[in-house]
Amino acid sequence: MDSLITAAARALAAGDPLGALNRVALRDDAPALALRGIAMAQLGDLARAKVLLRRAARAFGPKEAVARARCVVAEAEIALVSRDLGWRANALAAARTTLEEHGDLLNAAHARHLEVRRLLLIGQLDEAERTLAELDPAPFPPASRTAHELVIAGIAMRRLRTKTARAALARAERAAHDAHIPALQAEVDSALLILSTPAARLIASGDERPLLLEDVEALLASNAFVVDACRHVVRESGAVISLASRPVLFALARALGEAWPGDVSRDALVARAFGAKHADESHRARLRVEIGRLRKALRAVANVSATKRGFVLAPRIAREVVVLARPVEEEHATLLAFLADGESWSSSALALALGTSQRSVQRAIDALAAAGKVQSFGRGRARRWMTPPLPGFTTTLLLPAPLPSDLGSTS
Repeated sequence: MDSLITAAARALAAGDPLGALNRVALRDDAPALALRGIAMAQLGDLARAKVLLRRAARAFGPKEAVARARCVVAEAEIALVSRDLGWRANALAAARTTLEEHGDLLNAAHARHLEVRRLLLIGQLDEAERTLAELDPAPFPPASRTAHELVIAGIAMRRLRTKTARAALARAERAAHDAHIPALQAEVDSALLILSTPAARLIASGDERPLLLEDVEALLASNAFVVDACRHVVRESGAVISLASRPVLFALARALGEAWPGDVSRDALVARAFGAKHADESHRARLRVEIGRLRKALRAVANVSATKRGFVLAPRIAREVVVLARPVEEEHATLLAFLADGESWSSSALALALGTSQRSVQRAIDALAAAGKVQSFGRGRARRWMTPPLPGFTTTLLLPAPLPSDLGSTS
């Protein structure tokens, strides 16, 4: 490898893409194309970066499997940043295997980090943890250690393990400082901010206050009866009853939880559950049926008793009933939570992350665009959607992931 290529590679490793381009901008040999592609990616021109990396992969000879594999890893990282979640995960896995077989363990580890980050984005936390556990970060240079700790922190935050997240971010902060790369330090600062901004709202006895992630963790570990509007479940003393597929029952449970220890009138329950402005006899009959179903669903943890004007929730063990609500509640809030990361998303990537159809996502995006809450750029298959980060709160609880004890839920 000649001196200019070596110098450009060192500049990229130090987070200096302009310095790298100064050395290889006019060259079209395979190593220079690869370095130019990585530099353009660091500068934010992802489309140009992808073209350069593909040219580099084709230009490397048949005996340069490691170089081609590195190009695949770099292109996969661009796809991840572009929120192109449909890229070929098997190609990245094959590239990682090639790098491992040829002793390039650092780039192989980077490929594995990309796999974990993709799994994290689409909510596959168990698989992300298993994949990450195969890595030993001890021999990593500071930049790679920073990336490793950020992934650990990301999984811990989604699991609501705030102590683990804080410890990982402290290690990431030290590693980023040692790496002397401003972009890495900014990424760590952004992750730290999540822990100090409201993640949810607590509604209890008519009062409301914001909660940090660690407050949510403490609440779910307490003995309180929690009507969890972030996951549409009811929690009490380790029992988790899912009402995610029964929106009417959850609407009734939430209304009763917000009013506790008082009762809720029949007319108010009809309005919350059915959206009717004026309750007639058919609504009241339907309410009796749904209350009966709610009693059956909650019978292990609470009773729903009739009062003169309506119904009241009576937990069997807990002495306190609270509602855990999202920091911002509006239609398509989960979709906005993904877009609020400041990156550009395709509708197909959003559908994959949300576990729904692309047509449903497109309808939601159209509604948000009409309201001026999202904006697009590009055309056709290259069209992407984004929105500035929502101010003042973290979106962690809006994203699809199991909270503690969800795996043992009952319905």
